[in-house]
Amino acid sequence: MEQVKLTQYSHGAGCGCKISPAILDKILHSDFPKMSFPSLLVGNESKDDAAVYDLGDGNCVVSTTDFFMPIVDDPFTFGAIASVNAISDIYAMGGEPVMAIAILGWPINKVPAEVAKYVLDGSRSVCAKAGIPLAGGHSIDCPEPVFGLAVTGKLRKENLKRNDTAKEGCLLYLTKPLGIGIVTTAQKKGIVEEAHLKMATDTMLTLNKFGAELGKLPYVTAMTDVTGFGLLGHLSEVCEGSSLSAEIEFNRVPQFDFLQNYISQKSIPGGTTRNWDSYGTKISAITEQQKAILADPQTSGGLLIAVEPQHTEAFEKLVSHNGLSIKPFGQLVKQTRTLITVH
Repeated sequence: MEQVKLTQYSHGAGCGCKISPAILDKILHSDFPKMSFPSLLVGNESKDDAAVYDLGDGNCVVSTTDFFMPIVDDPFTFGAIASVNAISDIYAMGGEPVMAIAILGWPINKVPAEVAKYVLDGSRSVCAKAGIPLAGGHSIDCPEPVFGLAVTGKLRKENLKRNDTAKEGCLLYLTKPLGIGIVTTAQKKGIVEEAHLKMATDTMLTLNKFGAELGKLPYVTAMTDVTGFGLLGHLSEVCEGSSLSAEIEFNRVPQFDFLQNYISQKSIPGGTTRNWDSYGTKISAITEQQKAILADPQTSGGLLIAVEPQHTEAFEKLVSHNGLSIKPFGQLVKQTRTLITVH
């Protein structure tokens, strides 16, 4: 079979094709009378990663869906990344995934069906690593390749982690480096170094399994994953939902150390501009380089975690045991007119 470069068939890439936060707010606004579902613990209101439903016996069902257009050319890797990204929403709530259902849109007259088979194989490989079945799915004939998962998970009610429950004084951690959108845009422009692309791909393929363990820690007060809205967008949701502001140190934010070369070559995804246009007025004055990195849309990004300051030593020891080495890059403070201040 002739090798197909999937990214040439998509106008967006990964979570960079997400609708911007400002436009999404307009779409989600409804004049329909709001119905009350007391058992729905997390819905649309908090802009969280997944919906959570209380079963009434101390257990909760966690439900999410996530899909996008190709972010890499290889079909197996595309399916794997899309699956890691979707399953991450369950981990970001402190839950454990149970099963997944595939969502496939395929340009049947443009790309051979055999290529879609490899996309599904990539998804199956990730589901196997997460210990869950790819239990079914739905497919349509679509102008561009699209793939993702609907994932069902579970958690104990007391282990639920939300994005709007952070506390003043909490330190901020991020488990994966920023720069995915910059690197994958460089790939589409044909200027990426293979070593850099591999680093970005390996990052996207890393499951956020650690989130299920973090759900059991009472001193983790809020958690979310960083995807299409960039670090500033998802941190904004944490701040607004928790009625707090944040102060962050740019040089301490986890980021690939080779990004400046691509930024200087204008390798910046369109999603970065859409993100900044949506929430830039809430952020302190920053440089163009800082904007390019902090508003960069991530695909299958890391967990953004708020940790009570008196427990940072225990938290970092646990993180180290899980093979991660991260340090705080900022702190949540009393709410001010500026939502996020970048130093």
